[in-house]
Amino acid sequence: MAKKMTVAVLGLGGMGGGLAHRLCDLGWSPVVWNRSAERAAGFAGVAARIAATPADAADGTDVALISLADESAVEAVLFGPDGLAGALKPGAVVIDASTVTPAFSRDVTRRLAEAGVGRVEATLIGNPAQARHGEARVFAAGAPETVAHVRDLLVALGRQLVELGATGNASTMKLVLNSLLGAQLVSLAEAVSYGEKAGLDRDLLLQTISDSAFSSPVMSYRCAVMREERYDRPTFRAELMEKDLRFAIGDAAEHGVTLPVIATADERYRALVDSGRGGLDAAAILLQQFTDGGVRNETA
Repeated sequence: MAKKMTVAVLGLGGMGGGLAHRLCDLGWSPVVWNRSAERAAGFAGVAARIAATPADAADGTDVALISLADESAVEAVLFGPDGLAGALKPGAVVIDASTVTPAFSRDVTRRLAEAGVGRVEATLIGNPAQARHGEARVFAAGAPETVAHVRDLLVALGRQLVELGATGNASTMKLVLNSLLGAQLVSLAEAVSYGEKAGLDRDLLLQTISDSAFSSPVMSYRCAVMREERYDRPTFRAELMEKDLRFAIGDAAEHGVTLPVIATADERYRALVDSGRGGLDAAAILLQQFTDGGVRNETA
């Protein structure tokens, strides 16, 4: 059973760190690795050990759980020097919680299979705190036998496991949901900017929207972030939002679908990132004021 498997967690950012803590709390005692050693150091005493490289993390590992920022990071950790692909034993499985394009996901799965390693997409819906406490939803895709092999571990990661079939489907689902989030946040920022320019109090606007039937749990959360200006404690960085919107637009185009609303949201987030605020929470889109003259950067 999966409970007896040895697990490594690579990538200890918001979501990856939350997942690693979750596994430690459940007694899985994973090996951990992170590109910046200071994050890994926080797991001293609770993890099985802190690995020096991805290849080192693969030593004796049955399952490698990776949660990385983008495709270049996934490429480096899996296939770069001291990468996982050449170090994992045949029959090992990579559970990939990174948000990537479906095409990239399928290609990575194929390349790992050539090395005798299985791969499961396991995109998570939730924030780092939810990942930490097992409250996120897990969307899994991949070969049925590979998903079944690590199902106990996937179930342990969140409050719900949804199996979506073929590789690429979990990535598509994550991009669909993040596209909806991005469009909502840009709409929220534009509506608040309009109301404020018309003379309404920003705090009152945000509280009213949060309390209204037009809101949602995720909108209420971001309204609170905007009211308190907690942009420097991101649960989802603006630069990652822009990446996911861009990925969704590109993947949709491959299916003959245009996304004009989401494309506009991507333009707004690209402007925010270009202004040097990519590391802030996605709610910082409110810092981009919308006027008849276009987007105007204001100091945070």
